[in-house]
Amino acid sequence: MEDVTMRAEGLHSMDDHNAGFGLEDGGAQHRPQRGVKLQPLDVIDGYMVRPGFYNRDGATASSNGVSFTIHSHGATSCTLLLFHPQEKEPYAKLKFPESYHIGNTYSMLVFGLRIEDFEYAFQLDGPYNKEKGLLFDKDTVLLDPYARAVTGQRNWGERPEDGEYFVYHARVVENNFDWGKIKQLEIPLEDLVIYEMHVRGFTKDKSSGVTARGTYEGLRQKIPYLKDLGINAIELMPIFEFDEMENARVVDGVQLYNYWGYNTVCFFAPNTGYSSVVEHNHEGDELKQLIYELKQNGIEVILDVVFNHTAEGNEDGPSFSFKGIDNNIYYILTPDGHYYNFSGCGNALNCNHPMTRRFIIDCLRYWVTEYRVDGFRFDLASILARDQNGEPMMNPPILQAIACDSILGKVKLIAEAWDAAGLYQVGHFPAYNRWSEWNGRYRDDIRRFLKGDEGMAGAAITRITGSRDLYDPMDRGQSASVNFLNCHDGFTLYDMYSYNMKHNEKNGWNNTDGDNNGNSWNCGVEGHTDDPEVEKLRRRMVKNAFVTLMCSRGPAMFYAGDEFCNTQFGNNNAYCQDNLISWLDWTRLEEYQEIHDFFRYMIAFRKKHAVLRKPTREAACGFPDISIHNDYPWNARTNHTSRLIGVMYAGRDEADEKDDIVFYAMNAFWKPLEMQLPGLPQNMKWKVCINTSVEYEDGKNIEEETEFHFGSKLKIPPRSAVVLVGEEEA
Repeated sequence: MEDVTMRAEGLHSMDDHNAGFGLEDGGAQHRPQRGVKLQPLDVIDGYMVRPGFYNRDGATASSNGVSFTIHSHGATSCTLLLFHPQEKEPYAKLKFPESYHIGNTYSMLVFGLRIEDFEYAFQLDGPYNKEKGLLFDKDTVLLDPYARAVTGQRNWGERPEDGEYFVYHARVVENNFDWGKIKQLEIPLEDLVIYEMHVRGFTKDKSSGVTARGTYEGLRQKIPYLKDLGINAIELMPIFEFDEMENARVVDGVQLYNYWGYNTVCFFAPNTGYSSVVEHNHEGDELKQLIYELKQNGIEVILDVVFNHTAEGNEDGPSFSFKGIDNNIYYILTPDGHYYNFSGCGNALNCNHPMTRRFIIDCLRYWVTEYRVDGFRFDLASILARDQNGEPMMNPPILQAIACDSILGKVKLIAEAWDAAGLYQVGHFPAYNRWSEWNGRYRDDIRRFLKGDEGMAGAAITRITGSRDLYDPMDRGQSASVNFLNCHDGFTLYDMYSYNMKHNEKNGWNNTDGDNNGNSWNCGVEGHTDDPEVEKLRRRMVKNAFVTLMCSRGPAMFYAGDEFCNTQFGNNNAYCQDNLISWLDWTRLEEYQEIHDFFRYMIAFRKKHAVLRKPTREAACGFPDISIHNDYPWNARTNHTSRLIGVMYAGRDEADEKDDIVFYAMNAFWKPLEMQLPGLPQNMKWKVCINTSVEYEDGKNIEEETEFHFGSKLKIPPRSAVVLVGEEEA
């Protein structure tokens, strides 16, 4: 009893140590009145305990101790394990008394704990029946699904026990980051220019010039670059704690990893391998500082989240969390207890079960309130539309719940509206007036048109003008279609015009992995070339693609490094490449300064002309919001051989001071073509603002001072884009 007293006596110092603690909602429903202490009711393994905070999931520190809460529908008992930091064996095992079990929830407050002195995990006992999906094992160490920090993988690429699965532990995190008066930016989605990036790959190469390469801090040091480029949102590839060592292997002497991170270990914990410093009990502070400074610079943060599967895999994978808690609830199982694999990664989360649904909502709320993120891109989101048998649902409860949640009411919700099992929902993803979609049809149709395929002109016009065949503006608004040509999955923009075929040999699968239908074109030579004419054409094709993206209705997204022609050497599935294949080579910024300047100009041009992004008030001159002028004015017809298109946007500028008229013309043919421009009101004239065929000289290749009046013909060079604006005459 003397030992118990000594541990309990630590409560006074703990009050001071935890003075800044509190529950994320203020903890009012649990915290006693000021000056009143909760009293222990039991002693377990030498520790004073009492029932904990049932409404607070995971580990919650308070002035009285630490409350541990976990839910399980099928478990018959629960034990809390306490470990000294970095120790494999627990120094205490505290079995929850029956009276600490309400419904399907176990909760226990342990007195006298200092959060820096321990790590924790759970063990759950219960029935074991594989055919029914029950995998309870009282000896399996289980990670808290609500853990705010995960131990064991602090250093990227290191595995504590070679050849064995990690035994994950959790750590209690002190959430006391001062956000001050920072506010959510709430930039309208259609106004976004989104920059997708991998945290590690963005600055890992020494050419990045930062002092903390491959980390949140390294990315923070690049904020001035991002602000100068002009983007107003970044989309971070997975930053939840994941296992880069999953399926790690050596191919031709090169260590390969699960580099992208689409194998979540814990949904509430940031990946500690991306931190530049050890943040024990303060995990996430470096990430929060990054987000804080991005917001200060007008840049929103969108997280790529993976709620379609977990790192536990299939029958051959480890059991470290959901499998041992409620395997038959959290995963979609076949009638004989095996795992449906709609994700292509071994399992599929049962997202529409009430327990999983609650977990997902809790997680999203946490990242919005504790990390102030502005939106989420949902990987393989069509899995969230499947029921417990794997069948697509007309009205998936999870999608509706996310769309209607009060905390999530203004965050961006972007779906990758397909899955690996063939469910393709682009254009008809259950939207509830909130969800937007990665428009895979935009990517495919525009790629084909720009490289000169026959029969694509009509489809290209439809995609450029907002894909209204897929997204009715009256129903889905102006932001349903997130337009993109390149992302992490596939060719980079430069590689799209440097390779006809994928070159994934270094992935170790004999080039069988990755997309076989990239709609790319090598401009005459496969891969690297010293031919100046081929290189000139590739640069022009890159410009054509970005002009088209910036002149398309709806939010726009491009992949980090495309602005200086970053290459992956033809690898279109670089998920395992933690090396120069995936890292940005910042030396290309100097080599391709021309392309960078062009991207920056086009982003600013798009920002200046609101009619490119969305309808504005009707133009005083009477021009419609969108009109088509193929070859000659007001001609909207196309045929199988059409490769010259003209799209005119018209409306009032955002200040409602004057008409804003922008004309986009694209010649995807290999010969020059003429286009007669529509007439402007008498007080206006056409001015060319972009001509991708103009030679680059000292950064002045972007504007050309050519003017056109009514009746004039515009001769567009081969494979070139021209953009004009209507200007008032002096």
